[in-house]
Amino acid sequence: MNVPVWIWLATVAGLLVLLAIDLFIVDRKPHEVGIGEAARWVIFYVTVAVLFGIGIWMFAGGTHAGEYFAGYITEYSLSVDNLFIFLVIMSAFKVPAIHQHKVLLVGILLALFLRSIFIAVGAAAISEFSWVFYVFGAFLVYTAVKLSQSGLGGEDDEEYEENRVTKLARKLFPVTDEYHEAKVFTKVNGKRFATPLFIVMIAIGSADLMFAVDSIPAIFGLTKEPFLVFSANAFALMGLRQLYFLLGGLLRRLVYLPVGLAVILGFIGVKMILEALHTNALPFINGGEPLNVPTVSIALSLTVIVGVLAITAVASLLKTRRDDRRANGNPGGASAAVPVGKADAGPADTGVEVELREEPVNQLKR
Repeated sequence: MNVPVWIWLATVAGLLVLLAIDLFIVDRKPHEVGIGEAARWVIFYVTVAVLFGIGIWMFAGGTHAGEYFAGYITEYSLSVDNLFIFLVIMSAFKVPAIHQHKVLLVGILLALFLRSIFIAVGAAAISEFSWVFYVFGAFLVYTAVKLSQSGLGGEDDEEYEENRVTKLARKLFPVTDEYHEAKVFTKVNGKRFATPLFIVMIAIGSADLMFAVDSIPAIFGLTKEPFLVFSANAFALMGLRQLYFLLGGLLRRLVYLPVGLAVILGFIGVKMILEALHTNALPFINGGEPLNVPTVSIALSLTVIVGVLAITAVASLLKTRRDDRRANGNPGGASAAVPVGKADAGPADTGVEVELREEPVNQLKR
């Protein structure tokens, strides 16, 4: 797929325009984002992403369009898992509800910039070294096993702990104890300070980059085209902010999400290994000759990804509905075992404690 420079520039410019519209319309006046507003924006971003895919189909053909849609759906579904840690970060820092959208906007913009570097490095490595697909495939299979174990409750409860990037930011910039409206930096007694809002943005951006460690190899397993990898990631991240406000307390109901994502990652990992074997050039495997192994088409990949997500969502909702009925029938039983606290109120409730739900937090460790 030969993508001219002007298409790259036009795509980046279009994304910046979308971000500017979001910034000046939604964040023009800080406010708490409601479900209705979030739903409209989610529909808007999904529509734009679909129209972009249709444009790829018209100008580059159905194969590349299928690769884009498979990559977009995969990245968007993996990004939903990010929302758990976003919720915990917002709660840990007690971010005021009216500033949460701005935090996500800047944090995800930072994540997109960092992912772009990651994508460029990954694309260069794949084009230069054929064995990278073996490494990516094996890593995805390993990640799938770990994620499925966490989804089945195989890890101990943990609370959010600031990562090295966030701790470094605290060392470089003195931070105030309180928020100063929507300011990222402020002056106190003539001295310049960063506000907690700045630290939260760093935490969101760096946390998303950690999730990119498995999501970027996953999409490279669906397409080797850097343009498609970048655009799918960009649209997935841009729609993630509004999805955060739309899902809110519903996140706790996606109990089988880690298992579903594990199946998808494992499937893509096996697909990458099969493709690597099919085009093998490593001298210690079959004498450096390709192996006659089956490969997975993009149509089958798209079908598996959509099917697994649908089954995961339905199974999760059925289980939580059944658990709720049991809890209502036995008030002192099942409901006491799952301390949700104020989490049901959604991300807009800034009084949520970090322990708002330990089980989803554990699912973040891959």
